[in-house]
Amino acid sequence: MNLTESTFLLYAMKHYDNPQCTEMSEFEEDIKRFQYLRKLFSRYRQDEDLKERLILNHLIVIFNVFGAEAALNMLQVKLDKEHWSTIKPFLVFLKYIRNDQLTGIEMDQKVVEVLRKI
Repeated sequence: MNLTESTFLLYAMKHYDNPQCTEMSEFEEDIKRFQYLRKLFSRYRQDEDLKERLILNHLIVIFNVFGAEAALNMLQVKLDKEHWSTIKPFLVFLKYIRNDQLTGIEMDQKVVEVLRKI
């Protein structure tokens, strides 16, 4: 499936795996996590206020309910290119990608240092 903004929800539904999900509202909450991440990364770019633990929590839930490959694909659709230098250290830290993946993207060194202290 060619994942675009218009096919995003269908793709998300196909890959959603949450046995505890009993209502559509729970699925919608998990979809909103992409928007929350975008806001957190934008806030970091504006005022350097990094909410690293909140970002980690959102990423862990996203990868748990959608699976690694689908979650990465969905992040690529939902996040702007400017956010990838910030998210890449989180993905490496959580071992969702290897350090040699996404090679054209430089990692934000401030984020790397913050994650090293965790």
